[in-house]
Amino acid sequence: MPPFAPHRADLAALDADDRRRALAPREGLDFASNDYLGLADSEALRAALAEGMARGLPAGSGGSRLLRGNHEAHEALEVFAARHYGSEAALFFPTGFAANAALFATLPQRGDLVIHDALIHASAHDGMKLGRAGRIDARHNDPQSFDDIIARWRRGGGTGTPWIAVESLYSMDGDRAPLADLAAVAERHDAILVVDEAHATGVYGPNGQGLAHALAGRGNIVTLHTCGKALGCEGALICGPQIVRDFLINRGRPFIFSTAPSPLMAWLVRHALELIANEPERAARLHQLVGHAEKRLAAMGLGASGSQILPIPIGDNGRTMRVAAALQRAGFDIRGIRPPTVPEGSARLRIAITLHVDEMGIDRMTDSLAAAMAGA
Repeated sequence: MPPFAPHRADLAALDADDRRRALAPREGLDFASNDYLGLADSEALRAALAEGMARGLPAGSGGSRLLRGNHEAHEALEVFAARHYGSEAALFFPTGFAANAALFATLPQRGDLVIHDALIHASAHDGMKLGRAGRIDARHNDPQSFDDIIARWRRGGGTGTPWIAVESLYSMDGDRAPLADLAAVAERHDAILVVDEAHATGVYGPNGQGLAHALAGRGNIVTLHTCGKALGCEGALICGPQIVRDFLINRGRPFIFSTAPSPLMAWLVRHALELIANEPERAARLHQLVGHAEKRLAAMGLGASGSQILPIPIGDNGRTMRVAAALQRAGFDIRGIRPPTVPEGSARLRIAITLHVDEMGIDRMTDSLAAAMAGA
Protein backbone atom coordinates (compact mmCIF):
# COMPACT_ATOMS: atom_id res chain seq x y z
CA MET A 1 0.00 0.00 0.00
CA PRO A 2 1.49 3.41 -0.95
CA PRO A 3 2.18 5.95 1.82
CA PHE A 4 -0.89 7.82 3.07
CA ALA A 5 -3.28 5.75 0.94
CA PRO A 6 -6.03 5.72 3.63
CA HIS A 7 -5.71 9.46 4.01
CA ARG A 8 -6.07 10.02 0.25
CA ALA A 9 -9.14 7.78 0.19
CA ASP A 10 -10.69 9.67 3.07
CA LEU A 11 -10.16 13.03 1.36
CA ALA A 12 -11.60 11.63 -1.88
CA ALA A 13 -14.73 10.57 0.02
CA LEU A 14 -15.05 14.07 1.44
CA ASP A 15 -14.73 15.47 -2.09
CA ALA A 16 -17.51 13.21 -3.33
CA ASP A 17 -19.84 14.40 -0.57
CA ASP A 18 -19.00 18.12 -0.99
CA ARG A 19 -17.48 18.12 2.48
CA ARG A 20 -13.77 18.66 1.86
CA ARG A 21 -12.43 21.70 3.66
CA ALA A 22 -9.74 24.12 2.56
CA LEU A 23 -8.26 27.28 4.02
CA ALA A 24 -9.54 30.50 2.45
CA PRO A 25 -8.21 34.05 2.69
CA ARG A 26 -9.88 36.86 4.58
CA GLU A 27 -11.70 38.66 1.78
CA GLY A 28 -14.91 40.65 1.58
CA LEU A 29 -17.12 42.28 4.19
CA ASP A 30 -16.94 40.34 7.44
CA PHE A 31 -20.01 38.19 8.06
CA ALA A 32 -17.95 35.20 9.18
CA SER A 33 -15.80 36.06 12.18
CA ASN A 34 -16.53 35.83 15.90
CA ASP A 35 -15.02 39.30 16.47
CA TYR A 36 -18.50 40.49 17.42
CA LEU A 37 -17.51 43.79 19.03
CA GLY A 38 -14.80 44.66 16.53
CA LEU A 39 -12.02 44.61 19.12
CA ALA A 40 -9.44 42.36 17.46
CA ASP A 41 -8.10 45.12 15.22
CA SER A 42 -9.22 48.05 17.35
CA GLU A 43 -7.14 51.09 18.24
CA ALA A 44 -8.01 50.48 21.89
CA LEU A 45 -6.31 47.08 21.96
CA ARG A 46 -3.44 48.36 19.82
CA ALA A 47 -2.83 50.99 22.50
CA ALA A 48 -3.00 48.37 25.25
CA LEU A 49 -0.54 46.21 23.34
CA ALA A 50 1.87 49.14 22.97
CA GLU A 51 1.60 49.89 26.67
CA GLY A 52 2.29 46.27 27.58
CA MET A 53 5.34 46.20 25.34
CA ALA A 54 6.57 49.46 26.82
CA ARG A 55 6.28 47.90 30.27
CA GLY A 56 8.54 45.09 29.11
CA LEU A 57 6.01 42.28 29.18
CA PRO A 58 7.47 39.24 27.38
CA ALA A 59 5.91 37.91 24.19
CA GLY A 60 6.49 34.33 25.32
CA SER A 61 6.25 32.72 28.73
CA GLY A 62 9.25 30.40 28.38
CA GLY A 63 7.65 27.40 30.09
CA SER A 64 4.60 25.91 31.73
CA ARG A 65 2.87 27.75 34.55
CA LEU A 66 4.25 25.24 37.07
CA LEU A 67 7.80 25.94 35.94
CA ARG A 68 9.07 29.44 35.16
CA GLY A 69 6.17 30.27 32.83
CA ASN A 70 3.95 31.71 35.56
CA HIS A 71 3.95 35.51 35.19
CA GLU A 72 2.32 38.19 37.30
CA ALA A 73 0.26 39.16 34.23
CA HIS A 74 -1.41 35.73 34.29
CA GLU A 75 -2.27 36.01 37.95
CA ALA A 76 -3.44 39.63 37.65
CA LEU A 77 -5.80 38.60 34.83
CA GLU A 78 -7.16 35.67 36.84
CA VAL A 79 -7.84 37.83 39.91
CA PHE A 80 -9.53 40.45 37.73
CA ALA A 81 -11.56 37.85 35.79
CA ALA A 82 -12.81 36.15 38.96
CA ARG A 83 -14.04 39.50 40.24
CA HIS A 84 -15.49 40.43 36.84
CA TYR A 85 -17.44 37.19 36.46
CA GLY A 86 -18.42 36.91 40.12
CA SER A 87 -16.62 33.63 40.74
CA GLU A 88 -14.31 32.57 43.54
CA ALA A 89 -11.39 31.87 41.20
CA ALA A 90 -10.33 31.75 37.53
CA LEU A 91 -7.66 29.98 35.50
CA PHE A 92 -6.30 31.15 32.13
CA PHE A 93 -5.74 28.74 29.22
CA PRO A 94 -4.15 29.37 25.81
CA THR A 95 -7.32 28.45 23.85
CA GLY A 96 -10.96 27.64 24.41
CA PHE A 97 -10.36 24.16 23.01
CA ALA A 98 -7.61 23.54 25.56
CA ALA A 99 -9.80 24.83 28.38
CA ASN A 100 -12.78 22.64 27.47
CA ALA A 101 -10.58 19.61 26.93
CA ALA A 102 -8.88 20.11 30.29
CA LEU A 103 -12.13 20.72 32.13
CA PHE A 104 -13.94 17.60 30.93
CA ALA A 105 -10.87 15.35 30.97
CA THR A 106 -10.02 16.31 34.54
CA LEU A 107 -12.94 17.39 36.73
CA PRO A 108 -15.58 14.63 36.30
CA GLN A 109 -14.35 11.56 38.18
CA ARG A 110 -14.73 7.82 37.74
CA GLY A 111 -18.32 6.93 38.67
CA ASP A 112 -19.63 10.38 37.67
CA LEU A 113 -21.83 11.01 34.64
CA VAL A 114 -21.56 13.92 32.18
CA ILE A 115 -24.91 14.74 30.60
CA HIS A 116 -24.21 17.08 27.72
CA ASP A 117 -26.38 18.92 25.26
CA ALA A 118 -26.45 17.14 21.90
CA LEU A 119 -24.98 20.23 20.20
CA ILE A 120 -22.17 21.03 22.61
CA HIS A 121 -18.73 22.06 21.28
CA ALA A 122 -16.39 19.46 19.76
CA SER A 123 -13.73 20.41 22.32
CA ALA A 124 -16.03 19.26 25.14
CA HIS A 125 -16.50 15.92 23.36
CA ASP A 126 -12.74 15.48 23.05
CA GLY A 127 -12.27 16.27 26.72
CA MET A 128 -14.95 13.75 27.71
CA LYS A 129 -13.24 11.05 25.63
CA LEU A 130 -10.07 11.62 27.65
CA GLY A 131 -11.91 11.56 30.97
CA ARG A 132 -12.95 8.77 33.32
CA ALA A 133 -16.63 9.59 33.73
CA GLY A 134 -19.49 8.16 31.72
CA ARG A 135 -21.20 10.44 29.23
CA ILE A 136 -24.54 10.66 27.50
CA ASP A 137 -26.19 13.29 25.32
CA ALA A 138 -29.46 15.03 26.17
CA ARG A 139 -31.91 16.54 23.72
CA HIS A 140 -30.92 20.02 22.68
CA ASN A 141 -32.11 22.74 25.07
CA ASP A 142 -34.48 20.33 26.85
CA PRO A 143 -34.12 20.52 30.65
CA GLN A 144 -36.56 17.62 31.10
CA SER A 145 -34.26 15.40 29.05
CA PHE A 146 -31.37 16.21 31.42
CA ASP A 147 -33.62 15.56 34.42
CA ASP A 148 -34.85 12.22 33.06
CA ILE A 149 -31.35 10.99 32.25
CA ILE A 150 -30.06 11.76 35.74
CA ALA A 151 -33.09 10.15 37.39
CA ARG A 152 -32.72 7.02 35.24
CA TRP A 153 -29.00 6.85 36.04
CA ARG A 154 -29.70 7.11 39.77
CA ARG A 155 -32.33 4.34 39.56
CA GLY A 156 -29.76 2.19 37.80
CA GLY A 157 -27.31 2.56 40.68
CA GLY A 158 -25.40 5.71 39.72
CA THR A 159 -23.88 7.17 42.88
CA GLY A 160 -21.37 9.71 41.61
CA THR A 161 -21.82 13.34 40.68
CA PRO A 162 -23.85 14.32 37.62
CA TRP A 163 -22.29 17.04 35.44
CA ILE A 164 -24.63 19.03 33.20
CA ALA A 165 -22.70 20.48 30.27
CA VAL A 166 -24.19 23.12 27.96
CA GLU A 167 -23.38 26.21 25.94
CA SER A 168 -25.20 29.40 26.87
CA LEU A 169 -25.40 30.45 23.19
CA TYR A 170 -24.92 27.79 20.54
CA SER A 171 -22.28 28.48 17.95
CA MET A 172 -24.05 27.13 14.86
CA ASP A 173 -27.71 27.72 15.73
CA GLY A 174 -27.44 30.97 17.66
CA ASP A 175 -30.09 29.92 20.19
CA ARG A 176 -29.83 30.24 23.96
CA ALA A 177 -29.86 27.56 26.63
CA PRO A 178 -32.62 27.67 29.29
CA LEU A 179 -30.05 28.26 32.01
CA ALA A 180 -32.45 28.95 34.89
CA ASP A 181 -34.27 25.66 34.28
CA LEU A 182 -30.99 23.76 33.90
CA ALA A 183 -29.72 25.28 37.14
CA ALA A 184 -32.89 24.04 38.84
CA VAL A 185 -32.24 20.52 37.49
CA ALA A 186 -28.69 20.73 38.85
CA GLU A 187 -29.96 21.78 42.29
CA ARG A 188 -32.52 18.96 42.37
CA HIS A 189 -29.93 16.31 41.62
CA ASP A 190 -26.86 17.70 43.43
CA ALA A 191 -25.27 18.16 40.02
CA ILE A 192 -22.61 20.54 38.76
CA LEU A 193 -23.60 22.82 35.88
CA VAL A 194 -20.87 23.68 33.35
CA VAL A 195 -21.75 26.59 31.05
CA ASP A 196 -19.63 27.35 28.01
CA GLU A 197 -20.14 31.09 27.46
CA ALA A 198 -17.94 31.25 24.34
CA HIS A 199 -20.37 33.17 22.13
CA ALA A 200 -22.11 35.12 24.90
CA THR A 201 -19.06 36.54 26.70
CA GLY A 202 -18.78 40.27 26.10
CA VAL A 203 -22.08 40.46 24.21
CA TYR A 204 -24.67 39.68 26.89
CA GLY A 205 -25.12 40.38 30.58
CA PRO A 206 -24.05 43.38 32.67
CA ASN A 207 -20.52 44.46 31.72
CA GLY A 208 -20.47 41.65 29.15
CA GLN A 209 -20.50 38.97 31.87
CA GLY A 210 -22.46 36.53 29.72
CA LEU A 211 -25.84 34.84 29.91
CA ALA A 212 -24.98 32.86 33.06
CA HIS A 213 -24.23 36.00 35.10
CA ALA A 214 -27.28 35.46 37.33
CA LEU A 215 -25.82 32.12 38.46
CA ALA A 216 -22.41 33.56 39.36
CA GLY A 217 -20.95 32.57 42.70
CA ARG A 218 -22.96 29.40 43.21
CA GLY A 219 -20.90 26.50 44.49
CA ASN A 220 -22.04 24.14 41.72
CA ILE A 221 -21.49 26.43 38.70
CA VAL A 222 -18.44 26.41 36.42
CA THR A 223 -18.27 28.80 33.46
CA LEU A 224 -15.90 29.02 30.53
CA HIS A 225 -15.25 32.36 28.84
CA THR A 226 -13.26 32.35 25.61
CA CYS A 227 -11.14 35.40 24.88
CA GLY A 228 -10.80 34.99 21.11
CA LYS A 229 -14.32 35.97 20.13
CA ALA A 230 -16.00 39.16 21.41
CA LEU A 231 -12.93 39.99 23.53
CA GLY A 232 -10.80 40.16 20.38
CA CYS A 233 -7.81 38.39 21.95
CA GLU A 234 -6.80 34.74 22.52
CA GLY A 235 -7.20 32.19 25.29
CA ALA A 236 -9.95 31.18 27.67
CA LEU A 237 -10.85 31.50 31.33
CA ILE A 238 -12.40 28.78 33.47
CA CYS A 239 -14.26 30.41 36.35
CA GLY A 240 -15.74 28.72 39.41
CA PRO A 241 -15.01 27.68 42.99
CA GLN A 242 -11.40 27.76 44.18
CA ILE A 243 -11.34 23.94 44.26
CA VAL A 244 -11.77 23.91 40.47
CA ARG A 245 -8.69 26.07 39.93
CA ASP A 246 -6.63 24.10 42.45
CA PHE A 247 -7.60 20.72 41.01
CA LEU A 248 -6.87 21.75 37.42
CA ILE A 249 -3.45 23.06 38.43
CA ASN A 250 -2.66 19.74 40.10
CA ARG A 251 -4.41 17.21 37.85
CA GLY A 252 -5.19 18.94 34.56
CA ARG A 253 -2.66 17.49 32.10
CA PRO A 254 -3.46 20.02 29.32
CA PHE A 255 -2.65 22.76 31.84
CA ILE A 256 0.33 21.13 33.56
CA PHE A 257 2.18 20.12 30.41
CA SER A 258 1.48 23.10 28.16
CA THR A 259 3.63 26.18 27.73
CA ALA A 260 1.86 29.04 29.46
CA PRO A 261 0.03 31.63 27.35
CA SER A 262 1.88 34.80 26.46
CA PRO A 263 2.01 37.24 29.40
CA LEU A 264 1.40 39.98 26.84
CA MET A 265 -1.84 38.24 25.82
CA ALA A 266 -2.92 37.98 29.47
CA TRP A 267 -2.38 41.74 29.74
CA LEU A 268 -4.48 42.32 26.61
CA VAL A 269 -7.35 40.12 27.81
CA ARG A 270 -7.55 42.04 31.07
CA HIS A 271 -7.73 45.30 29.14
CA ALA A 272 -10.40 43.87 26.83
CA LEU A 273 -12.54 42.98 29.85
CA GLU A 274 -12.16 46.50 31.19
CA LEU A 275 -12.93 47.99 27.78
CA ILE A 276 -16.17 46.05 27.35
CA ALA A 277 -17.30 46.93 30.87
CA ASN A 278 -16.55 50.62 30.31
CA GLU A 279 -18.04 50.84 26.81
CA PRO A 280 -21.47 49.14 26.91
CA GLU A 281 -22.39 51.04 23.77
CA ARG A 282 -20.45 48.47 21.74
CA ALA A 283 -22.82 45.65 22.70
CA ALA A 284 -25.81 47.98 22.38
CA ARG A 285 -24.80 48.85 18.82
CA LEU A 286 -24.34 45.16 17.99
CA HIS A 287 -27.86 44.39 19.19
CA GLN A 288 -29.20 47.18 16.96
CA LEU A 289 -27.50 45.63 13.96
CA VAL A 290 -28.82 42.18 14.85
CA GLY A 291 -32.35 43.57 14.98
CA HIS A 292 -31.90 45.17 11.57
CA ALA A 293 -30.57 41.93 10.07
CA GLU A 294 -33.47 39.96 11.53
CA LYS A 295 -36.00 42.29 9.90
CA ARG A 296 -34.28 41.91 6.54
CA LEU A 297 -34.24 38.12 6.84
CA ALA A 298 -37.86 38.03 7.97
CA ALA A 299 -38.82 39.88 4.79
CA MET A 300 -37.23 36.97 2.90
CA GLY A 301 -39.23 34.41 4.89
CA LEU A 302 -36.21 33.37 6.96
CA GLY A 303 -36.40 32.95 10.71
CA ALA A 304 -34.15 34.55 13.31
CA SER A 305 -32.14 33.02 16.13
CA GLY A 306 -32.39 36.02 18.45
CA SER A 307 -28.64 36.49 18.55
CA GLN A 308 -25.69 37.71 16.49
CA ILE A 309 -25.36 34.21 14.98
CA LEU A 310 -27.86 33.85 12.15
CA PRO A 311 -27.94 30.40 10.52
CA ILE A 312 -29.45 30.11 7.04
CA PRO A 313 -30.54 26.46 6.66
CA ILE A 314 -30.04 24.92 3.22
CA GLY A 315 -29.52 21.20 3.85
CA ASP A 316 -27.69 20.02 0.75
CA ASN A 317 -23.89 20.27 1.04
CA GLY A 318 -23.28 21.17 -2.59
CA ARG A 319 -25.96 23.86 -2.76
CA THR A 320 -24.72 25.32 0.51
CA MET A 321 -21.25 25.77 -0.91
CA ARG A 322 -22.57 27.19 -4.19
CA VAL A 323 -24.55 29.84 -2.34
CA ALA A 324 -21.55 30.65 -0.14
CA ALA A 325 -19.31 30.96 -3.22
CA ALA A 326 -21.80 33.32 -4.91
CA LEU A 327 -21.86 35.53 -1.83
CA GLN A 328 -18.09 35.56 -1.67
CA ARG A 329 -17.90 36.62 -5.30
CA ALA A 330 -20.32 39.43 -4.44
CA GLY A 331 -17.90 40.69 -1.79
CA PHE A 332 -19.24 39.12 1.42
CA ASP A 333 -17.22 36.77 3.61
CA ILE A 334 -19.85 34.14 4.42
CA ARG A 335 -18.91 30.50 4.87
CA GLY A 336 -20.84 27.29 4.34
CA ILE A 337 -21.03 24.93 7.32
CA ARG A 338 -21.35 21.20 6.63
CA PRO A 339 -21.31 17.95 8.62
CA PRO A 340 -19.71 16.90 10.88
CA THR A 341 -19.67 20.45 12.29
CA VAL A 342 -23.48 20.33 12.08
CA PRO A 343 -25.75 17.24 11.93
CA GLU A 344 -26.19 15.34 8.67
CA GLY A 345 -28.66 17.02 6.33
CA SER A 346 -28.45 20.39 8.09
CA ALA A 347 -25.76 22.19 6.07
CA ARG A 348 -26.17 25.93 6.34
CA LEU A 349 -24.69 29.34 5.95
CA ARG A 350 -23.51 30.81 9.24
CA ILE A 351 -23.94 34.57 9.14
CA ALA A 352 -22.33 36.44 12.03
CA ILE A 353 -23.22 40.06 12.72
CA THR A 354 -20.28 42.10 14.01
CA LEU A 355 -19.38 45.74 14.41
CA HIS A 356 -17.37 45.44 11.20
CA VAL A 357 -20.60 46.05 9.25
CA ASP A 358 -23.41 48.60 9.28
CA GLU A 359 -27.05 48.67 8.15
CA MET A 360 -26.10 49.45 4.56
CA GLY A 361 -23.74 46.47 4.44
CA ILE A 362 -26.43 44.22 5.90
CA ASP A 363 -28.91 45.43 3.27
CA ARG A 364 -26.49 44.69 0.44
CA MET A 365 -25.68 41.29 1.89
CA THR A 366 -29.31 40.21 2.26
CA ASP A 367 -30.09 41.35 -1.30
CA SER A 368 -27.17 39.25 -2.55
CA LEU A 369 -28.27 36.33 -0.35
CA ALA A 370 -31.72 36.32 -1.93
CA ALA A 371 -30.21 36.35 -5.42
CA ALA A 372 -27.67 33.62 -4.58
CA MET A 373 -30.28 31.30 -3.09
CA ALA A 374 -32.55 31.77 -6.11
CA GLY A 375 -29.73 30.97 -8.50
CA ALA A 376 -28.07 28.02 -6.74
